[in-house]
Amino acid sequence: MDKNLNEIENSNENSNENLNENVNETLNGTESVNTENVPENIEIHVDAANAQVDAVEGEYDANQIQILEGLEAVRLRPGMYIGSTSERGLHHLVYEVVDNSIDEALAGFCTEISVTIESDNSITVTDNGRGIPVDMHESGKPAVEVVLTVLHAGGKFGGEGYKVSGGLHGVGVSVVNALSKSMTVEVKRDGKIYQIAFSRGNTVTPLHEIGTAENTGTKVHFMPDDEIFTVTNFNYDTLKYRLRELAFLNSGIKITLTDKRGEGRENVFHFEGGIRSFVEHLNRKKTKLNDKPIYFNGRRDDAVVEIALQYNDSYQENIFSYVNNINTEEGGTHLSGFKVALTRVANDFARRLNLLKNADSTLSGEDVREGLTCVISVKLHNPQFEGQTKTKLGNSEIRSLVSAVTAEGLSEFFEENPAVTKQILDKAVMAARAREAARKARELTRRKNALEVSSLPGKLADCSVKNPDEAEIYLVEGDSAGGSAKQGRDRRFQAILPLRGKILNVEKARLDKIFANAEIRTMITAFGTGISEDFDLSKRRYGKIIIMTDADVDGAHIRTLLLTFFYRYMKPLIEHGHVFIAQPPLYQIRKGKSHWYTYSDDELTKKLDEVGRDGATIQRYKGLGEMNPEQLWETTMDPAGRTMLRVEIEDAAEADELFTILMGDQVAPRRQFIEENALLVKNLDI
Repeated sequence: MDKNLNEIENSNENSNENLNENVNETLNGTESVNTENVPENIEIHVDAANAQVDAVEGEYDANQIQILEGLEAVRLRPGMYIGSTSERGLHHLVYEVVDNSIDEALAGFCTEISVTIESDNSITVTDNGRGIPVDMHESGKPAVEVVLTVLHAGGKFGGEGYKVSGGLHGVGVSVVNALSKSMTVEVKRDGKIYQIAFSRGNTVTPLHEIGTAENTGTKVHFMPDDEIFTVTNFNYDTLKYRLRELAFLNSGIKITLTDKRGEGRENVFHFEGGIRSFVEHLNRKKTKLNDKPIYFNGRRDDAVVEIALQYNDSYQENIFSYVNNINTEEGGTHLSGFKVALTRVANDFARRLNLLKNADSTLSGEDVREGLTCVISVKLHNPQFEGQTKTKLGNSEIRSLVSAVTAEGLSEFFEENPAVTKQILDKAVMAARAREAARKARELTRRKNALEVSSLPGKLADCSVKNPDEAEIYLVEGDSAGGSAKQGRDRRFQAILPLRGKILNVEKARLDKIFANAEIRTMITAFGTGISEDFDLSKRRYGKIIIMTDADVDGAHIRTLLLTFFYRYMKPLIEHGHVFIAQPPLYQIRKGKSHWYTYSDDELTKKLDEVGRDGATIQRYKGLGEMNPEQLWETTMDPAGRTMLRVEIEDAAEADELFTILMGDQVAPRRQFIEENALLVKNLDI
């Protein structure tokens, strides 16, 4: 879980969004339109019967066609290349440079990579690969300069430079150059050290020799451009998670991360066990059914498949799939090939061992994947990804390869380990029985029609708007706060669902128990999406699901239980940015006829130093019920002034581990977590 929640700007929407909101208000009866933030080339026409937006008339000819030279396009539209100019895009710069070093490792020429966060927040990446070529390119420039200044230039297109590569678009390091205030590259090659320097994508110091070298490699030092990025401070833990993942996926490579800021930190990642070590790491806080991960691999032509898996006693599956070190979050042909083979082999052995009788229905894929932790790593020469985000593999030939490797490897393990096999399949059979019970319970929660209000839970105070993107629902702790929220809300687009007590901890329960919980059933019905394998994001009834609990221990516990439920059974809601946490104030300050709200102890102290402490009264809000409807609207529910936190998943493996530690059966890991993090607590409610 993002460390864990990124703050969302509460009122600074972009111009077009404001424009759409203004027009929508007009259509709903507002008499005037706010044109403060409307772009100058847009005109708004409003009359009693209609509202429309037209572009201003003007000539459109060859003079309006602009050609961006070199890396200008990257600087003009950086989000197209790195996703964003916030923290995520900033760290993506590091990944692009490191990926070049990893490609050298995949080609068999690099064994060590070091990443250093310098004291000034610049980055240095060094490897012991072959070094970027420095000889003259046909363009008349040194090859290293071409690679760093021209989009779609690199050794990954023709097939000779690299057999396997993640960065197939060839825009990586040149994009980093374009978005850096400064970049210096040193190349050790042919017994010499060469250096070239750039600023914002332009060459400022041509390639020249600076010394001699006994080995080879590349050193890249860059300073992100603060004219481009809204955040320029690198997060050590964010880099640590990705670099550790790369070390797991490429057995034998040594990756060192060093932080020269403050007291300084350093981690060295080196795993000879590869993805087997990865699975052991993912399962280290869980009770395992098979002591050592099951591992098998296979090869066909240039494609190599590695699979490691291990079962634990939990009720969730965790499958991480990669192609050329890229996390294919949406799966693809490699994942579907694995799932089909796993289900087929499990059913075959379940009947062989008489765990399933002839009259019994077969085990579903969901049954045999309960409690499974698995890493699938595919490396191939020409991966075909669906979409530019590279999150879903499309190569059809990989499905059969992965399926064959899985069937052979898993069958061999099951044959040689009958006791462990029976334990794994017993769990799958129990999951199948629970699934049948859950199916019957699920029928009670399904809505026949998304617009049938009569089927909604009685305690839900729904909103009137029908467009899910405009609607939001508050999950409120307790009937008292729920009453205040119902009175203070905007009924047009805000729905209120009071929750009584604490919901079931789904980390310790199967699906049938989950459906038996009244509060969870109520939420499932209200949201409209279904859960688990029935989840359908397109059927959601709300664009924002907002958790609003008290600022005390119980409130924090309820919030954690809800997040656990969303993460385990409605994860797409989080992945697509639909889950938020409300931020009610902690204090109200009154002085004379004026009053202010503050949201932290630091903010309280600062406010008391503006307004003065003499004559000021301070109220500490521990419960939402202590606020009247007007106060709740003013501070927490009014879109014009509220602050909310969007729940995001920054690292799926770390998020899974955190939920396992905090919400699972094992007491020892939880105690260790508390001991290690006790001194980091900022607000302790006693």
